[in-house]
Amino acid sequence: MTKQREHFSTHIQGIPCGIVITHYRRQKPLGRRADSDIDCYGYTDAEYTVLDYKGHPALWLDRKIKDEDNERILALIDNYKEHENDDY
Repeated sequence: MTKQREHFSTHIQGIPCGIVITHYRRQKPLGRRADSDIDCYGYTDAEYTVLDYKGHPALWLDRKIKDEDNERILALIDNYKEHENDDY
């Protein structure tokens, strides 16, 4: 198993874990000139890998993710990416 470095720490069902962002795309709202309603209002598309406390992918923990956990993690990813751009 390959050890990975997490982007940030969180928890799933009370279990501490790390998150590695594997894909992130944010489409800002384009307004009425957009080709679709999705582009009109904007969206965020993100994927991530859950790591155990040693930095290894934790599929067993990934299976425990509930909707509330996923929404919270996606919000944390948005926040992380917004502040990542502030560092430059």
